[in-house]
Amino acid sequence: MRTLPALRTSPTAKHVDRLMRGVLWIIALGFIAVLLIFVGAILKQGWPVLNLGFLTKMPETLDAGGGIKPQIFNSLYLVVLSLGLSLPVGLGAGIYMAEYAGKGRALQFFRLCIETLAATPSIVLALFGMIAFVQTMGWSFSIRSGALTLALLNLPVITRVTEVSLQSVPRELKEACYGLGATKLQTILKVALPYAATGILTGLVLTAGRAFGESAILVFTAGTNTSGQFPDFRLTVPGETLSVHLWSVTSDGTLPDAREIAAGTAAVMILILLILNLLVRFLDRAIRRRTR
Repeated sequence: MRTLPALRTSPTAKHVDRLMRGVLWIIALGFIAVLLIFVGAILKQGWPVLNLGFLTKMPETLDAGGGIKPQIFNSLYLVVLSLGLSLPVGLGAGIYMAEYAGKGRALQFFRLCIETLAATPSIVLALFGMIAFVQTMGWSFSIRSGALTLALLNLPVITRVTEVSLQSVPRELKEACYGLGATKLQTILKVALPYAATGILTGLVLTAGRAFGESAILVFTAGTNTSGQFPDFRLTVPGETLSVHLWSVTSDGTLPDAREIAAGTAAVMILILLILNLLVRFLDRAIRRRTR
């Protein structure tokens, strides 16, 4: 039997490999440096503003010393509501596209729809939400109008991430499950989804972060005011979020401490996103341990 000759690496190829490795390291370190500078600059300006009163007081409209308590609640509330609306639909669509649609024209049509929705600018979705929910449905500026419009923003990301994560499941794993007598649905629920859970979870974090920082959609649908009650779980009241409050404070300019409030609001948003990412990392490790 003829054997293949051993491959020899020339000195030039080794130098090119080391050079490319060094370039990639520089790019990675540069990315980390930019991130640290960005986060550090925001925290440096906003950290002196952060205190218990700033986080637990109601906002002021004319006087200094207001807080962002309802804005924090509204931001998290809207993210949870929008994910609750878009997650079942996105998961179902992703499962269908990965496991049932095949490779025909139907799959191409669904992907075209998802990609078109994903590429739609948020301001266009904001105008659609204002026309459809605020004006046509007569819901005015409310949390339900904002949550439904945010769900449209979340839907294509969740669908695409679910499809890609399910496609990464090894074919041998599915065939072994079929060999044990499991149905297609049982294989998806018991094998494919747990295996793809980490990828789907990562996509959910990206989706939640995008929804958490969205402002254009919520200005046109959820409004720029807050309820006088706290906490207010009603879906019919306005729901100004942190990002909208940041925009409103910097654009209005009537508050004497507008700059400090804006800096503190930006710092709180960064800290919440960091905590969210750390929590997801913890859940990711827990899922990986259970699936091993």
